[in-house]
Amino acid sequence: MPFIIDEFGFIRYDYRIIIKIFEVITINKKLITLDLDGTTLTNNATISSLTKKTIKEATRQGHIVSIVTGRPNRISINFYKELGLKTPMINFNGNLGILPDKKWQLEYQHTIDREIVFDLVSKSKSLGISVIAAENRKTFLINQGAKFETGFFPTILETNQILNQKNLTYNPICISLSVNPLQKNNVINYINQNYGDLVEISPWGGKYPIIELATKGIKKSTGVKILADFYGIMQKDIVAFGDESNDTSMIEFAGKGVAMKNAIPEIKKIANDVTEFTNDEDGVAKYIQRFL
Repeated sequence: MPFIIDEFGFIRYDYRIIIKIFEVITINKKLITLDLDGTTLTNNATISSLTKKTIKEATRQGHIVSIVTGRPNRISINFYKELGLKTPMINFNGNLGILPDKKWQLEYQHTIDREIVFDLVSKSKSLGISVIAAENRKTFLINQGAKFETGFFPTILETNQILNQKNLTYNPICISLSVNPLQKNNVINYINQNYGDLVEISPWGGKYPIIELATKGIKKSTGVKILADFYGIMQKDIVAFGDESNDTSMIEFAGKGVAMKNAIPEIKKIANDVTEFTNDEDGVAKYIQRFL
């Protein structure tokens, strides 16, 4: 009760409780979904102190903040912990949804047939594929060490990391291919002709000639919808931040899709708003401070 009866029989209101009730009634809880690279992370793949402070304050206010990234969980869990998040995390462009620290009742993963991996390995030379990686939540296999440093692939392998038929005993969530830039279209055409009804093809943006394959029809918006339903957030109260083509579905699905100032033109075109600052200028943090 927001009031008490004192020793004289008078009603006295506890205004601290009244204020708390008012805050609960009036807060318009948002689901804030954050892409990592080119969005929440700086160009040096770090999180600024302002971004950490802002995300923690948004969480304290009662908003739901979740990472929704193309990165696998193995190289995004560190950022999850830096931000102090306790929410589920969406990885592999919507193909994996987990609560990193414990079991989540809505935990899910979408996988593709490992025979696709073996076929691509057998045709790698003719197609101009140098590196092939297959991974799921707990296992990462690759045919050889990467020749260049991306931060995503190891350059030196342990025996149990080598991709072969003996080690690949599971269907992977994602297949990543490093291809000869001159043969990139040939690789995409081959995959479309043979597996186009099974896999989603996602070429990386930027300087690396990487192609990712995952389950057909599964996108970032798949994970965002699961998060929204889990927390009881209406679509109009979803705020999504992104910068690249793999953010398209999330930006379109959100009630407010926000493109980074440094985003590709296609994302800016479909977004409801564009940040005033880039990912290297605390664009996400400054937008959230103004918006909330």
